Amino acid sequence: MSVPNFKVVTGRQRSNYRRQGYFRCFATFGFGMIGFFRALRQATQSEESVRLHQGAIHMGVALVVLGLVAITLAALYHWVALRRLRRGEQAFITPWPLSITIAIFVAVLGLYGLWSLLVP
Repeated sequence: MSVPNFKVVTGRQRSNYRRQGYFRCFATFGFGMIGFFRALRQATQSEESVRLHQGAIHMGVALVVLGLVAITLAALYHWVALRRLRRGEQAFITPWPLSITIAIFVAVLGLYGLWSLLVP
């Protein structure tokens, strides 16, 4: 068992912490959307506002789920990379990084949110 390069390990950990911070922002923003629009829905009772608020609540729930799944995947990816480094193997770079995958999911989620707001 060889000792991994200290700079490589700390660099990967900094990247992982930064990624998890972004994903926590997704989840906390989603929780904020859910709470705000639930309170707003109770204050207004028109059919149109209830539909808009329900769409925003669904978007908030999707952000929470996306954030939690992304944090889990980032932690798993980091754990596997550190195990490989501890064994003396080369750190791998995936052809499709997690950040691009999450960005595509956020874009699709945003398009779905716009579609659900514009189509009655």
